[in-house]
Amino acid sequence: ARRRAEHAGAVLHVARDDARMARLAEALAFVAPEIEVLRFPAWDCLPYDRVSPNAELVAERVATLCRLLEPAGPPRIVLTTVNALVQRTPPRGAFANPGLTLTAGGSIAPEALAAFLESHGYGRAGTVMEPGEYALRGGIVDLFPAGEAEPVRLDLFGDSIESIRRFDPATQRSGAAVAGIVLRPVSETPLDAEAISRFRAGWRDAFGPEAAGDPIYAAISAGRRHPGMEHWVALFHPTMETLLDYLPEASVSLDHQAEAVLAARLEMIADHFQARQIPPRDGEAPYRPLPPARLYLDAAAWEAMLARGPLFACSPFARPEDASGIDGGGRPGPLFTTAGAPGGAAGAFAQFTPQVARWAAEGRRVLLAAWTLGSRERLAHLLREHGLTAIALEDWAARQRLPHGAIGLITLGLERGFLAEDLAVIGEQDLLGERISRPPRRRRRADQFIAEASELAEGDLVVHQEHGIGRYDGLVTLSVSGAPHDCLRLLYDADGKLFLPVENIEMLSRFGSET
Repeated sequence: ARRRAEHAGAVLHVARDDARMARLAEALAFVAPEIEVLRFPAWDCLPYDRVSPNAELVAERVATLCRLLEPAGPPRIVLTTVNALVQRTPPRGAFANPGLTLTAGGSIAPEALAAFLESHGYGRAGTVMEPGEYALRGGIVDLFPAGEAEPVRLDLFGDSIESIRRFDPATQRSGAAVAGIVLRPVSETPLDAEAISRFRAGWRDAFGPEAAGDPIYAAISAGRRHPGMEHWVALFHPTMETLLDYLPEASVSLDHQAEAVLAARLEMIADHFQARQIPPRDGEAPYRPLPPARLYLDAAAWEAMLARGPLFACSPFARPEDASGIDGGGRPGPLFTTAGAPGGAAGAFAQFTPQVARWAAEGRRVLLAAWTLGSRERLAHLLREHGLTAIALEDWAARQRLPHGAIGLITLGLERGFLAEDLAVIGEQDLLGERISRPPRRRRRADQFIAEASELAEGDLVVHQEHGIGRYDGLVTLSVSGAPHDCLRLLYDADGKLFLPVENIEMLSRFGSET
């Protein structure tokens, strides 16, 4: 936030991985809500994979690229990762079109709307649940635009848009009405006539006329999306750029150990490209990879890209006296206990209570960061039990009104606390040695998945975390130890079948319906 205040242009921070990017986005939203924070994550698949990246993730990437082409409103910070920045992006011209604006009371021909959605990456589904999906049911059109928190439902009468309402993808119930919505691409691989023609010519130039029999070539030529087609994204565009091309005069900062992550990623890209050169086994479809330079930066191109503007390398270590750089002023906070340490909470508070008094005497405000609202309530109870005054703070600015000697309780995921200026911020792990409660794993409810599965047609593609892409073949009930058991049946090559118990549904994700 301080760098953003000191730099007139855009600010880009390159995190080591997605987890650190997510934590920083959460922290910025809490401490500097006036700043617009945009995220540009990496694809969640391996280089030269046979599967496509997650549609929701791609929609966020495209939404960020589109937003960067629009005039900046509030101060802006862009967060990305090493893996995302080393990958080339579609050129700015691919997203220069302002998109399709729909307004309640306006008009749109249903066939024109469907053509826009198909050519810009939206996939048709029975039930809209994820960004980039749309569904047609007579005069009702459900769609989930890029960059939106919720999908919208259009009520059409002929070409007239009678209403636009948001709806809950879990319950499918309509909600608040909206005056209008802007539809932007949700894919980095467009399927309009120009892009298809460019892909066909580029494919033949790269792999020869004999490669025209490849299933991917046939699908794209027919205007159909194909699993893994994104790994040939360079063929859909006249040229490729980088994220920094969208951020002229940006001030860039690299996370600690970013160089090591970059080296490992470049090695992985080279290894996977080399592995794809091995002739396929009998019955296996050949894989025709594009050279890495078409899709990724190499070390020299990475250095040249970063040399365009200001560059900072972040480090948790103290700056040597003879080294240049800026001392951010933060220092790691103390650890009052460790997991399994003797004495437990009593021993931790025996150290923490006098330290709070010392900090108060120094003029420091003391904040205790809890991972969740539930753990914040538990910490408040523990503080009161040990004679300390705790006040819940709902925003960062409230720390200025914290009474002398009181402890402010904030909800913010911190792996480690810190001391900075007139603050002492302590994480719940610093105080107790471990988290009171772990953040819940992101998983769907069984009833939600079964409702989604009921909308899938037999033969639709799904992805199993361990077994890869298979074809969904319905819900079946098997007898296990004499008791009925609900399972999802998946079909694989060579007549292979996999029966997945419904309690393990988090292993499965919907790849998308074929069209």
